[in-house]
Amino acid sequence: MTLLRRIPALDSLRRYTFAAARADVVAGLSVAAVAVPQAMAYAMIAGLPVQYGLYTAVVMTAVGALLDSSRQLINGPTNAISIAVLSAVGGIAALDDKIQTVMLIGLLVGAIQLGISLVRIGDLTRYISHSVIVGFTAGASLLLVLDQTKNLLGLTAVGDAHDHFLYRFWLTLTEGGAVHLLTLGVGLASVALVLALRWLKGLLGWRLLPELLLVVIVMAAATAHFGWDRQGVKVVGEIPAALPSLRVPRFDLAMMRELASGALAIALLGLLEAISMAKAIAAVTRQRLDLNQQCLSEGVANLAGSFFQCMPGSGSLTRSAINQQAGAQTQWSGVVSAGAVALIMVLFAPYARFIPRSALAGLLMVTALRMVSFKDLRYHVHASRFDAAIVAVTAIAAFAISIEFCVLIGVVMSFLLAVPRTGQMLLAEFVVTPDGTVHERLERDCVCGHMLVFGLEGEMYFGAGASLEQHLDVIERRATADTQAVVLRMKRARNPDAVGMGLLEGCIDRLRARGVHVVLCGVRHEMIATMKKCGLAAKLGEANIFLEQPVRQTSTLLAIRYAYDLLSVRCAGCTQRDPGNGAAGLYYVI
Repeated sequence: MTLLRRIPALDSLRRYTFAAARADVVAGLSVAAVAVPQAMAYAMIAGLPVQYGLYTAVVMTAVGALLDSSRQLINGPTNAISIAVLSAVGGIAALDDKIQTVMLIGLLVGAIQLGISLVRIGDLTRYISHSVIVGFTAGASLLLVLDQTKNLLGLTAVGDAHDHFLYRFWLTLTEGGAVHLLTLGVGLASVALVLALRWLKGLLGWRLLPELLLVVIVMAAATAHFGWDRQGVKVVGEIPAALPSLRVPRFDLAMMRELASGALAIALLGLLEAISMAKAIAAVTRQRLDLNQQCLSEGVANLAGSFFQCMPGSGSLTRSAINQQAGAQTQWSGVVSAGAVALIMVLFAPYARFIPRSALAGLLMVTALRMVSFKDLRYHVHASRFDAAIVAVTAIAAFAISIEFCVLIGVVMSFLLAVPRTGQMLLAEFVVTPDGTVHERLERDCVCGHMLVFGLEGEMYFGAGASLEQHLDVIERRATADTQAVVLRMKRARNPDAVGMGLLEGCIDRLRARGVHVVLCGVRHEMIATMKKCGLAAKLGEANIFLEQPVRQTSTLLAIRYAYDLLSVRCAGCTQRDPGNGAAGLYYVI
């Protein structure tokens, strides 16, 4: 059972049917038709030969599929991760060194993601705002368009590797030579053709039409037929007709320290991408997800890929959507897709050498523009200042600093902006009306000076320390010389820690030193457990603590009745003026 839980694809075989197998094969082949051109293009983004993207689409897709918690998620090279990898290794000139560095980054990314899974903190990803992805996507998409401009125009990249990306882009435009018109024509024709095919696909309802693959085939065939590669159109070149082989990454501690921050950003970005896509699919298919298992699959896939010459990757938005729409039933559709890509590599690699780089650049630009959901962008910018700030800072940081650091900045901002919001405790005051009703105080309500009733609500931990201290100060100031009892309702106070308990105990000690009885009510089991460990329960006395009970008559009402019996003086108009009736006529209104 442990093996089946850790390898969900094996668990799915217990209920596997011929119909499910047929659906998985159809979906896997549909995904492969899109994966081949995408993988080649994404490798080109990272500055690598196109076969390394194909390697990733084989190894990482297969390994990830076996371990995925989601039945339809497809792992492999992605647009966002490729841009982040480019930012991390863009300063390396030698191709072999760049390949080795990318493999080392993949190893670090896999190790980080695996560590997150093993310590079971994958659920923490839900505390990272989705606005980070929205801002990153906006910034990364524009950078992708700028990066591929040189391939679309047929320019030569200019600039020192340590120069800022935008500065290198400007130098390439001004000093990278003249625009090669034939190259530009091939790129624009590719854009026009893919847009036309998408329009036709939508018109006829052909959801599984592989328009990207068709465009690549058409442009490669035209280049081979007309000899455009001999007329100055740059092509991808020879691709080995072989599967990825085992190659251990070069372990360099100094390099690993230098790449650590970038690897952390890519690891977090990859998890956010994969988990976001898995949740989107689960919302449609109604399947339950294990986020730690999802982190495990991403980590193992990247770790395994680093030993087979793969780029870092993640869950693909496009290919996962196609997989789901094609009717995939289990994780085995991803294995079928990986096998199909491997078969295409072996059989058709010699013909791929004619694929124009400008054609791939045009397809990447179209994909980049489609990455940005302007509906999501408007929604997050208008939803709150919290979301707008994260989107803006993350997007700007992509330009001003770097792609990988913009992710870390967005993640840090999520936590920095979230903690003060969760650290806001609320204080409510309750009154007993002349007709015997206990409810929250309104402005027109008179307050009995002999007994005060308050309620605390919120997370009672160190992050709420300042807010809790302010509310306890209010309670102490409201307690006058006439006050004999303070009832504190704790029903909505949650997750106490040492800071919260310390502040509460200090307030109780000061009130009791002034001769004020303190009664706690609505105390939940986790709260009383913490009070007992801290010694507060013993100090306050069992009689002054009213636990929340699953009964209609709330502990708040019981505590107020008890507090009335503690009073030696009552207001002239108090309905409970007779100390002997125990406030029996009271009732509580939420």
